[in-house]
Amino acid sequence: MFRALFAEVEVDAAGVYQDHRVTQANYVCLNCGAPALDLAAVPADLEAQAQEDESSAPAITDVLCPVCETMVQLDENMECPNCGSPLEIS
Repeated sequence: MFRALFAEVEVDAAGVYQDHRVTQANYVCLNCGAPALDLAAVPADLEAQAQEDESSAPAITDVLCPVCETMVQLDENMECPNCGSPLEIS
């Protein structure tokens, strides 16, 4: 048997248990006290983390600076690293 470490418990005004929700998937073994986790949830968590990393990765674009006429790679900075002029991606 395992006990949830991070769980929200809903009780009514009299203090009687209504429902619970596990906020983080961390558990403790009731026999030995060792921390445990649900191995079946690991692949889904890894996939969710990979999708989050892909969506937060900055898009890098090659553009020609109209001022100094050099090819530069732009990310979220949006200015030429050579001359400092502001650039737009169209």
